[in-house]
Amino acid sequence: MWSACAGAVAALAMVLPGSQAAAQQKTEISLSRQPGIFYMPSHIMEKHKLIEKHAASLGVPSVTTKWINLSGGGAQTDALLAGSVDILNTGTGNLLLLWDRTRGGVKGIVATSAQPMTLISRDPNIMSIKDFGPNDKIAVPTVKVSTQAIVLQIAASEIFGADQWSKLDASTVQLGHPDAYVAMTNAQHEVRNHFAIPPFTFLELKNVPGAHVVLSSSDVMGGPLSQAQFFTTTKFADANPKIVQAVRDATKEAQDLIRGDTKAAVEIYKEVTGDKTSVEDLLAWLKEPGMMEWNLQPQGTMKFAAHLFKVGTLKTMPKAWTDYYLPVAHDLKGN
Repeated sequence: MWSACAGAVAALAMVLPGSQAAAQQKTEISLSRQPGIFYMPSHIMEKHKLIEKHAASLGVPSVTTKWINLSGGGAQTDALLAGSVDILNTGTGNLLLLWDRTRGGVKGIVATSAQPMTLISRDPNIMSIKDFGPNDKIAVPTVKVSTQAIVLQIAASEIFGADQWSKLDASTVQLGHPDAYVAMTNAQHEVRNHFAIPPFTFLELKNVPGAHVVLSSSDVMGGPLSQAQFFTTTKFADANPKIVQAVRDATKEAQDLIRGDTKAAVEIYKEVTGDKTSVEDLLAWLKEPGMMEWNLQPQGTMKFAAHLFKVGTLKTMPKAWTDYYLPVAHDLKGN
């Protein structure tokens, strides 16, 4: 992914930090996200037009939003670099990589969720990551740079030794979560392992014969890890401070609804996404450990950054999470 858009990154880096060109305040805002329950706050924001509501209360009337669904974080970062979206809602890995490569020209707004990611296998011979052989394939949204791929690297470094962090990179293949789920349900498909997010975690455990848990992100990270957060370019943020504040306020209102009326939130999720899973199943899944981690503050991200810096993926080690988040979030107790 990064070699394909290296020119775009370089161009973006030239105009972002310290740019003298004043960007125009926008009223038509485009946002992208991936499939999955992780992104439920965004579905509520879309349904109830919460960004529009909070922007109006801040004195920016007539704001409209366009939500774009993309299969992986790599596709989303490509869209941001190309200028076709204003704000992304995706994983920590993509935020840190863009922050680093644009020299601070891309930063987070707020986190949206930190539910566990789960490595699922339908291969009876694979019970831990020690069991993966050279021909075993692991589906991740984006190879090497997705949050799942990087958590796998951290796990490999802990199991095989610090210098073996990339040991499983060659086993990863790029598949969006819906496509990976389809592969997992096909007994003839070469992909028998998927680093899944909800609801695909639960769908696979329920519907795929022999599906079982190999590890979870909370096992590797020692706690919750923000998998979804809003982030944008500092150029956009500087030109549109009230929109950025509206995104924070809208996210909090959506998260409050999920906690306060989970059934209503699930019904909105189903309506917006077309997910055919029953309300009863979704509510049951949200009662599982770690599934109600809907928080504005980033969680577990500095451990993530430390790994990426140690292996040379990040050229700059942030001193604190506030280095790669905008001031709108700096009052939060993140890590």
